[in-house]
Formats: sequence, C-alpha cells, structure tokens
Amino acid sequence: MKIENIFESIPKDPGDELIDLLVQNEKIKIERIISKGHTSPDTGWYDQENDEWVLVLRGAAIIVFENDGEINLGAGDHVNIPAHTKHKVKWTDPEMETVWLAVHY
Repeated sequence: MKIENIFESIPKDPGDELIDLLVQNEKIKIERIISKGHTSPDTGWYDQENDEWVLVLRGAAIIVFENDGEINLGAGDHVNIPAHTKHKVKWTDPEMETVWLAVHY
C-alpha cells in the first residue's frame, strides 16, 4: 500500500487541464482534476452515462447546466450530477489552481 497526497505534484502553470485517474473498477472511477482558468469547449455538453459527484478541494468554479441555470462552487462545495444531466464548466479561477475530486459511479 502506498500513501499519496491529493495536493502533491500540482504544477503552478498546468497548461492543459490535468486529469489524474486515482482509482477505477467496474463500478466506480475517481479522478483528481486540476484546472486553472480552464473551461469546457464552447460547443457541446458533457452528457455522461454515469452519475458524477464532484468536490472542489481548492479554488473556485462555475458549472452551468443546460436546463437548470448555473452554480458557483468554492473550496469544500460539492454537487451530485445525475447521469445524462447536460453540463459544462463555465469558469475556473485563473489565478490559482482549482483542485477537483470527481467520483463517477
């Protein structure tokens, strides 16, 4: 068993958004996502087959939903996004890294 820290290896200027797969099996996938001013593409929506629970560990973000407006998330905020709920990331803090924990189940 290896102990790791969710805040290790975070580059100060990540360039592209980083997605690190932490754990996966046939029922669950857990990712660490690092954003710094990153957003979803202007066209299209995330329309996922599975539910997704996301937690902002550090930083801030805005998620917009096709039919339900938008939500602002800060450190400690989390939301469950049911499968096939069309959404996208409208904004992440450009001044600091936003560290997400995403659980797909």
